[in-house]
Amino acid sequence: MAEARNGDEGEAGGESTNGAISFRAVWKKEVYNIDFSENKTIGALKTHLHSLTGIPPGMMKLMYKGNLKDVSTLKEAKIVPGIKIMVIGSTITDVIAVSPPDPAELKQSASEETDSVKESLSEQTQHKKILDKGKPDDVYPGIKHSNDPLPPSPISGLCNKYGAKVRLHFKLELEQLWIGTKERTDKVPLGSIRKVISEPIKGQEEYHIMALQLGPTENSRYWLYWVPAQFVEAIKDVILGKWQYF
Repeated sequence: MAEARNGDEGEAGGESTNGAISFRAVWKKEVYNIDFSENKTIGALKTHLHSLTGIPPGMMKLMYKGNLKDVSTLKEAKIVPGIKIMVIGSTITDVIAVSPPDPAELKQSASEETDSVKESLSEQTQHKKILDKGKPDDVYPGIKHSNDPLPPSPISGLCNKYGAKVRLHFKLELEQLWIGTKERTDKVPLGSIRKVISEPIKGQEEYHIMALQLGPTENSRYWLYWVPAQFVEAIKDVILGKWQYF
């Protein structure tokens, strides 16, 4: 059984004076002992569980007397000391290990892409809410109309669709892309990335929105924001198999 505390200390199976609740989260055969404030949201709990399980919050479902909604606090969701929450979801590694898609899945993906191209990525609600938060304070300087080789150090100052800071490190000797957040680093084989999608950010074209296609449909895309424009082609070349750098 794994211990997992978030700084809200309380007695096991009970409730502390600062509002922390002790309960269990179960995923597959793993059981995590969790201490979490009753005033925090289910969405925040998912972010915490991401650091333990590797399941992206957007691909995670929490069940306790039904599906728990992200916007509810633990108190509103009637999470009480000693209960057990079921965690359902797949890690990035699980997603990229799926079998090749059947024709129906490919057709669905193509249809989804056709619908989405009617509106620029920057203007779509799911992306706009991330862009509206502004560039990360450590964003890498972007350069328009330039194609540069990948830098020797990781590309930092990016963020994912949850607003968490991300850094990309291309480990060419291992043929892997390391996607690092504060909580964890996912080591993704380059050959498992099916496609790379990118588009300049409207009004700030020195940066791009980029998606790494890890599975057959749009739900399998890992979105990245504030990718420096000068590295976009180099990223695509490395992932798609072109290794010529001079």
